[in-house]
Amino acid sequence: MTQTLPNRPAPPAPDPRPTGRARPTPALRRGPAGLAARIVLLSTVDALAVYGLFALAARHSWGMFGALLVGTVAVNVVYASKRHVPAKYLAPGVALLLVYQVYVVLYTGVAAFTNYGDGHNSDKPDAVAAILAHSETRVPDSPVFPASVVARGDRVGLLLTMPDHSVRLGRPGHPAEPVAQPVYDAGGRAVAAPGWTALTYAQIAGRQREISELRVPAGEDPNSGSLRTADGISAAAYRSTLVYDRAADTITDRARGTVYRPTSDGVFAAPDGSRLSPGWKVFVGLDNFQKILTDRDIRGPFLSVLLWTFVFAGVSVAVPFAIGLVLAAVLNGRHLRGHRFYRSLIMLPYAFPAFLAALVWQGLLNTDYGYVNVSLLDGAHIPWLTDPWPARLSVLAVNVWISFPYMFLICTGALQAIPAEVTEAARIDGAGRWQVLKQIRLPLLLTSVTPMLIATFAFNFNNFNVIYMLTGGGPKDPDAPIEVGSTDLLISLVYKLAFGGSTRQYGLACAVSILIFVVVAAISVIGLRRSRAFEES
Repeated sequence: MTQTLPNRPAPPAPDPRPTGRARPTPALRRGPAGLAARIVLLSTVDALAVYGLFALAARHSWGMFGALLVGTVAVNVVYASKRHVPAKYLAPGVALLLVYQVYVVLYTGVAAFTNYGDGHNSDKPDAVAAILAHSETRVPDSPVFPASVVARGDRVGLLLTMPDHSVRLGRPGHPAEPVAQPVYDAGGRAVAAPGWTALTYAQIAGRQREISELRVPAGEDPNSGSLRTADGISAAAYRSTLVYDRAADTITDRARGTVYRPTSDGVFAAPDGSRLSPGWKVFVGLDNFQKILTDRDIRGPFLSVLLWTFVFAGVSVAVPFAIGLVLAAVLNGRHLRGHRFYRSLIMLPYAFPAFLAALVWQGLLNTDYGYVNVSLLDGAHIPWLTDPWPARLSVLAVNVWISFPYMFLICTGALQAIPAEVTEAARIDGAGRWQVLKQIRLPLLLTSVTPMLIATFAFNFNNFNVIYMLTGGGPKDPDAPIEVGSTDLLISLVYKLAFGGSTRQYGLACAVSILIFVVVAAISVIGLRRSRAFEES
């Protein structure tokens, strides 16, 4: 007889989710405080972005407008949703990378192929307006309007009382517009407007140059002239002696009839060769690079600076590394008494900021009252920083003094990372200390520190701080046609081309920056390939 077994409930299906701590619910992940903070932050970002979009649209900067719009939408998509968790952490770093690295590199690359610099700072419409403004003279028998110079923050404007007793307010680049509810003085002259207050006579005298250059356009057409004030209490009409023909794209001198036409290098020029200033930015292709390599006035100083830059960077790596390696090898053994004290003493130069150390050495090496000449050399008059060769030696010595503790620290860590079994096996095989150091420790050390040496070379290739703080690139080369000194590196030459001297050549400076990038990149690639081959061997 067959016995029937009772039906048993089937066992529960295993939970596919991993066991352990329960996953937080969306309510726990997004509490009221976190949600409120997210809303406030996104609202602030969106408000600033909308303000920036309106400002860029007003300036017709459509490229920046599109970039800001895309970035704002991306931020809202990432932070307003529950997903994209990794992007929430990566977004700030990516944004800063794009703004402070990628944009700067792209802008430098674009500017290197333009004539951007003094006399070519803006676009063509701005150049035309500036040319017409610089040649303005007062219109004969033009009416004089009662006026007041008013200010709002750092901006100044001209408050005009018209013959029909209406009041208009004009600013640089903005034609006069009607003002509601002006304030009058006893003589019926408008002296204030909502948000704008009149300057006193003392304030006008203190800002005389700014007020004398205050120009209120009479209309949108650049040929319409402007209203200006000479005494701060009255204004008159001014008109340029030049006239711009928009259709023909020419500027004509009213008195002489000379016609100026635009040229390929961004200026208006007459048939006799005379030019109007300022010009505007134009694409010049490889002219800046060609100028660096072929122009006699620039090629010689550039090659001299390039050679010195290689020497400075090479010595600033080799000598500190040699000193640091010797000190690390001596102090690596624990048999030396007081080795910890010596290590701390060696690290003292590294504890000071490099720019501060350079300033201290500038005082120590002063020719007249420096400690080195007055005390150590018993009143000797050695021009450490004012003669070309002593200046170069001083710069190298100071940079070595600043750099060798870092090399000592790196070499100490690399030596301590070498397994003790390797050196013990070499000693058992009969190798002496010198053989162990030369054939075992040094190859292993170079394998690990070669990338660091390449990075240090690239850093010293662009070591602007020590040069600028110690010598300022000087002493100046009197025979060089450009602002360049005996201790200038390429990076300090870029600074002087862009911001020093009587003219600022931003495009040329950007071209030199591109060359620096190419040189450093090539050296880095070659060095890394050699280090890889050395490691494999």
